[in-house]
Amino acid sequence: MFIGEYKHNIDLKGRIAVPVKFRSQLLEGAIVTKGLDRCLFIFTSKDWEVLAQKLIALPLAQANSRAFVRLMLAGAVDCELDNQGRVLLPEYLRQYANLEKESVVAGLYNRIEIWDKESWRIYKEKTENASDEIAEKLSALGI
Repeated sequence: MFIGEYKHNIDLKGRIAVPVKFRSQLLEGAIVTKGLDRCLFIFTSKDWEVLAQKLIALPLAQANSRAFVRLMLAGAVDCELDNQGRVLLPEYLRQYANLEKESVVAGLYNRIEIWDKESWRIYKEKTENASDEIAEKLSALGI
């Protein structure tokens, strides 16, 4: 499982170091794709396959389903860790997430999210300020 929050820089070639405690889970390959809220998602190959099967089962006739499938699948790319534990983030994905140099790598159990440092700060502050309201809404789901 992926948990925790880490600050990392993206180098001039577009590579970012994956936190050491996450690396062993990505040795068999990983997928990077456009995430929600203008971040990137990294999935293990196994978790990606589970998600992809759910995505392709969505109703083709519904515009929102098609749009979400396109966002997640067309934007995806296979990645491998290099010898220093870095992954290369293609330019189109860095542009999508506004990633330039300073970034945050966040573990969210079955995925990793990569955020622009300032975007993460703003998102986190907004979410923390609304935590009571969010918790109340989630209680209706049994959480």
